[in-house]
Amino acid sequence: MNLKKPTFWDLPKPNFISYLLTPFSLPIILRNFLFNFLKREKSLSIKTICVGNIYLGGTGKTPLTIKIYEILKKLDKKVATIKKNYSNQKDEQLLLKQKTSLIVSKSRKNAIQQGIDKNYDILIFDDGLQETKIDYDIKLVCFKSKNWIGNGQLLPAGPMREKISSLKRFDAVFLNGNSDDLEKIENQIQTINSKIKIFKTYYKILNIQKHDLNSKYLIFSGIGNPSDFKEILIENKFNVVREIIFPDHYEYSENDFKKIQNNAKNENLKILTTEKDFMKIPDKFKKEINFLAIDLIVQNENKLIELLKN
Repeated sequence: MNLKKPTFWDLPKPNFISYLLTPFSLPIILRNFLFNFLKREKSLSIKTICVGNIYLGGTGKTPLTIKIYEILKKLDKKVATIKKNYSNQKDEQLLLKQKTSLIVSKSRKNAIQQGIDKNYDILIFDDGLQETKIDYDIKLVCFKSKNWIGNGQLLPAGPMREKISSLKRFDAVFLNGNSDDLEKIENQIQTINSKIKIFKTYYKILNIQKHDLNSKYLIFSGIGNPSDFKEILIENKFNVVREIIFPDHYEYSENDFKKIQNNAKNENLKILTTEKDFMKIPDKFKKEINFLAIDLIVQNENKLIELLKN
């Protein structure tokens, strides 16, 4: 079952509930300690890139995976994306399948072998920084600037899969969106790893001309950070009247769509959702629902291209 992210995770400091949950972080602490002693293999037959996170959910790793895929294709590389076959992440698989050459496998090690068998030059893994059996040529970690590391605590006391000190083992960090603390965040990153590359990213709407900005909208989403969806709409002058938020990777029922359509009809609102959510909508409901297509813009993209080339 998918649950909504607790609000106390993104408080500046741990609160009483977070401290109560701290003992339950012991399995994560033990797992991260043992991770340092695992012998992980790096393939000598194919190049690998991993785009992941250490903050749980909603950091923009799938859009970055697609962006890197597009960059490498322009460099005339035969490239595929990799997604481990989790039953609750079919939405991301659908999005990657539409926009990239996708390999889905029960194990990432098996996915590498499939990539070798199909003569790919490079494989891009969407998620997998905590993989215990394989290592990658390039490891990229994603954050939302406004959330950064939240209260900094490990699951379930906070949103972190690993402590921020794990930045020592990554090649680049991607900060998505704006934050008043951006300079402070960059300084913290550099203190932990002075060699790590820092990239800033933001979203751009690709199909804004297809939407009537004079209309009123009901929006809904089941993504890691639904506030990002609403914010980009507000920034681009959409009149958002009602918002319905579902848990990340939510499996919609027909009843959900009927309720959404009834709410919109009663208030004379147009319905808008994310591209990822739109892919999960049955065809019979799609006529009354539109989606927002976005592109991830990487500031100083030439610097990223050089990192990938090297």
